[in-house]
Amino acid sequence: MDATIDQKTTQPTTAWSAVFALALCASTLVATEWMPVSLLTPIAAGLDLTEGQAGQAISVSGFFAILTSLFISAATRGADRRAVLLWLTSVMLISGVVVAFAPTYTIFMVGRALVGMVVGGFWSMSAATMIRIVPAADVPRALAILNGGNALATTIAAPLGSFLGQYIGWRGAFFCVVPIAALTLLWQFVALPGMPSHDRTSAAAAFKVLRRPGVPYGMLAAALFFLGQFALFTYLRPFFETVTRVDVTTISALLLVMGVAGLVGTTLIGLVIRDRLYTFLVLMPFAMAVIAVALTALGRSPGATTALMFLWGFIGTAAPVGWFTWLSEALPDDAEAGGGLMVAVIQLAITAGAAGGGVLFDSSGYRATFLFSAVILALSSLVILVGAVRRKAKADAQCTCASASSAA
Repeated sequence: MDATIDQKTTQPTTAWSAVFALALCASTLVATEWMPVSLLTPIAAGLDLTEGQAGQAISVSGFFAILTSLFISAATRGADRRAVLLWLTSVMLISGVVVAFAPTYTIFMVGRALVGMVVGGFWSMSAATMIRIVPAADVPRALAILNGGNALATTIAAPLGSFLGQYIGWRGAFFCVVPIAALTLLWQFVALPGMPSHDRTSAAAAFKVLRRPGVPYGMLAAALFFLGQFALFTYLRPFFETVTRVDVTTISALLLVMGVAGLVGTTLIGLVIRDRLYTFLVLMPFAMAVIAVALTALGRSPGATTALMFLWGFIGTAAPVGWFTWLSEALPDDAEAGGGLMVAVIQLAITAGAAGGGVLFDSSGYRATFLFSAVILALSSLVILVGAVRRKAKADAQCTCASASSAA
């Protein structure tokens, strides 16, 4: 999208301050997105809804995230990307106020739609932004820090929302986002460099990146990865309750183990993925497929389940760093359009995985769901492997041609 992804000449300290400001924004945004999970009952009671109606607060944000991710680049073409990011953060702040003080279900859902717009816009621009504010060699590390904010929020959002809701009510829990969003906005205002856009691309740009060599393989592999991941992840709680047979306190501990493992994995992946990107993209879904199969065999053992959950969190939470690093390498001059398509693909895959896994869980039990997850994850590994082999073959052919031309 941005025809000029020019490398900024800001001081290193300023650049990394901008990275951490965006990581705080990511953490706040993800916490806001998923907070309703732990507050459905009080939300339903407060707005005189069923819990199913309250649950639509998550689906509406996902729907608007998909729409925004596909079209935000075209809608804001020519606008400084710094201004767009500040605008998105302002909308996040406003959404917190709207949701916290919503007098009716309609206003509540408007607030949640605003959250979805920010999710789609922010994540679609994340890789392109990191390309512009840090040196190319540091992009994987910057993306790891950004995703670390995501991992932290994923770890604490549900338990923190439940805790706050118990003492200050669900409205108070949502309003807690507002001062953090204000701090994030101020930090970004100070730290983000100007990022002028000279883009004149149409709304179809997000789909045009599929014409680029290797991009269809990466997008398909990413879709399969998140589909397989969430086909299993969405149904872990009933698995823990009916197969591992542990109480609610232990379930919370298992989810915390996954969260901590995800933080560790996200911290480490940025240090090692730079020189082995495709290796990790192949191995991560394959390893998670093995874990899914192992859960069907060892899931009755609390000890084995804990170990497998640690590995699942360690790999699964860190994996988005790999996919967005791939995006920054595959589309360095079109990362914003590619980011929009990537976010849409991920959101659709998560929705399809949760829906498909649920149908299998209800009709055939957890084994069918987990084995379905394993097959899809293995397919993700296979697709990106094929893409990597074709990429290497093309690079070798180009080297051969270049050598021949030099000799001539």
